[in-house]
Amino acid sequence: MEDLSQEEWASQLAEDANAVVLDVRTDAEVADGIIPNAIHIDIFKGQGFIDEIEALDKDKNYYVYCRSGNRSGQACAIMDQLGFANAYNLEGGILEWEGDLVDL
Repeated sequence: MEDLSQEEWASQLAEDANAVVLDVRTDAEVADGIIPNAIHIDIFKGQGFIDEIEALDKDKNYYVYCRSGNRSGQACAIMDQLGFANAYNLEGGILEWEGDLVDL
């Protein structure tokens, strides 16, 4: 797991052909907009979250975000424990995101 600044996260993501963007916010938070092409798995699903994460391809590079960076940090730690090699936490979360957002 690695914490990346907004700039590092965005530039690394833009150059990563093996990237997956993961949004771990609640459904209500996602209703306010999501980073384009992100997949949404709510970390508050408990075991359901772990089940959905375990189904993902561990060979991909995951760019994880939440509202402020705390839950996505927890998600990255869980992913590390599950054997994911590359999980990158967006410091400051979507609150500090200056890129595009789309509605689901």
